Amino acid sequence: MTEFKDVERELAGFRRRLVVIGLVVLLAFAGLFARLVVLQVGRHDDLRAQAERNRTAIVPVAPTRGHILDRNGVVLASNYSAYTLEITPSKVGPLEPAIDALSEVIEITPRDRRRFRKLLDESRNFESLPIRTRLSDEEVARFAAQRYRFPGMDIKARLFRHYPQGELGAHVVGYIGRINAAEKARLEETDDEGNYKGTEYIGKLGIEQSYEAELHGKTGVEQIETSAGGRAVRRLASSKATPGNTVVLSIDARLQKLVEDLYGERRGALVALDPKTGEVLAFVSKPTYDPNLFVEGIDQESWTALSESMARPLLNRALRGTYPPGSTYKPFMGLAALETGKRRPGDITNDGGSWTFGGHTYRSHGDGGLGAVDLHRSIVKSSNVYYYSLANDMGVDAIHDFMAPLTFGQLTGLDVNGEVRGVLPSQAWKRKAYRRPEHQKWYAGETISLGIGQGYNTFTMLQLAQATSILANNGIKHRPHLALAVEDSVTGERRPVAREPGVNLNYKPENVAAIRRALVGVTQEGTATRVFSGAAYLSGGKTGTAQAVTIGQKSKYNAAALAEYQRDHALYMAFAPADKPTIALALIVENAGWGAEAAAPIARRVFDFWVAGVYPNEADLAHVRAGKGGPPLGKPRPIAEVPDLPAPPVVGASMAEAATPAPVQVAQTPTPAVAR
Repeated sequence: MTEFKDVERELAGFRRRLVVIGLVVLLAFAGLFARLVVLQVGRHDDLRAQAERNRTAIVPVAPTRGHILDRNGVVLASNYSAYTLEITPSKVGPLEPAIDALSEVIEITPRDRRRFRKLLDESRNFESLPIRTRLSDEEVARFAAQRYRFPGMDIKARLFRHYPQGELGAHVVGYIGRINAAEKARLEETDDEGNYKGTEYIGKLGIEQSYEAELHGKTGVEQIETSAGGRAVRRLASSKATPGNTVVLSIDARLQKLVEDLYGERRGALVALDPKTGEVLAFVSKPTYDPNLFVEGIDQESWTALSESMARPLLNRALRGTYPPGSTYKPFMGLAALETGKRRPGDITNDGGSWTFGGHTYRSHGDGGLGAVDLHRSIVKSSNVYYYSLANDMGVDAIHDFMAPLTFGQLTGLDVNGEVRGVLPSQAWKRKAYRRPEHQKWYAGETISLGIGQGYNTFTMLQLAQATSILANNGIKHRPHLALAVEDSVTGERRPVAREPGVNLNYKPENVAAIRRALVGVTQEGTATRVFSGAAYLSGGKTGTAQAVTIGQKSKYNAAALAEYQRDHALYMAFAPADKPTIALALIVENAGWGAEAAAPIARRVFDFWVAGVYPNEADLAHVRAGKGGPPLGKPRPIAEVPDLPAPPVVGASMAEAATPAPVQVAQTPTPAVAR
């Protein structure tokens, strides 16, 4: 039987399917069109930006760090350009075999490996880290020829920080180092984070740290067109980095070198100030160290040698070392006596060689003593009995209240970080310092030794120098500062660092004059007479000897019987010229004995340099370093004739010198007329 098809019905079904397919196609095209509208119109800007980012890269351009100069233009910190061989650990397989293979092409010393490992521990493994710096042209060419063998390793040209004076003034200048995790976190919390993109180094200590904002500069950017593989093709646009500014210090590098040479291998500190301005002229801590060791990460061997040395070269003794001031405290106690009315200049105290309080005997000048002593003679001959009695009459709190404005036991406000307070005792201080109630009580007998700068008294040489400068400046106090000026890297304009006006402590002029006369007497008829004999100027000063360990009152001090680190410290505070001082200083030579023998001779040579314009000869330098004391040996040299003193760069010099800017026009070292 034949089956006939319903053609009409099949055509109708076909038409329906055709309509459905047409609608599906139409909807699909409508969807595509809608998506096209969204992409081309709605998200046009966003997608264009993404495409641009895929095509280009924004690369930060780290600024050149600013220089640090002394007051005469001597370069203390600069930069130089050199090739460095760097490894990106994330792009290298096993590190040790890779470094072993590299060492067959470029010399890699064990010290290089240790420093690289230290940097690796402190960094993220995708950072590029140097394993060799300062490559020669031959080494660069040798590596370039075999570059294909070492994925993740490359040669880069970098600017390196350099401290051309080496150890000279290291505690002042400080150093830079790689930014660590803590510093990075701190930058992320501030507005400075963006300015450190592409920067790997930051100031760690000294001026490098405290003036980081001036020295760092402003980061620039480059827009680079890249290939699909991320390789740079061409530079599209750039915004130049702004170099850091130059910081000019008040330090005189020649004076700094003189003092460091006079100390030799001995330990100690010296701070010299201009009493009229607060400018720091010398800031010495001995022993010192080479800050160049820290720039690329110090190796473990060098770090161990520095950190475990008994001499503690990393300690900034001028800023953080605290010592009892010994007899250098007596002039300030004398001023306190006059200002508070506890003594008049002519009041007599009988110095019989000892003083007894509460059944306890305090020693003085042997069995015979000094006899009748007034204020002037108490300073000139350094009577202990006079100041035992005075301290007892004043009491600890009155002493504290008078000494605090002189900055004893206070922060001076020096413009570098890390200053410590020391201890200026009072009853309130002791209650806070001790936990047990029986230790919190102040006993009257504890006040006695404060009068001669012992007991709980511990101060920095910066504080003692500041107090001395106040005396030299007739009671007017200036905040000490190291930075003298900042030179703009773009305009070349030099602007002085803002300074606070002096503060008048309102001492009676006749009282200050009495103390200053007595200090001059120390150099003319007192404990420093021999050292200053023949000086072409008058100066005022006070010797001091402070205990490093407690010696019983019934025991006699015997340096030969004590280990070196237990022997007394030698101190001296002074100013010159006596009538119109241009320099005030305080210094300590640790465990060196009497201040007149070990400390005052250093001050004499400093004043000869600053006031008379002369420099000790080699024999005299060796004599002072040996702690033999006394006046200068032989004929001193004019400063201009001394070889190897730090000097400003020569204008028009080449660059290794050229990374150093031309000297800033600042006031040269003054050489006042000699006071006779």
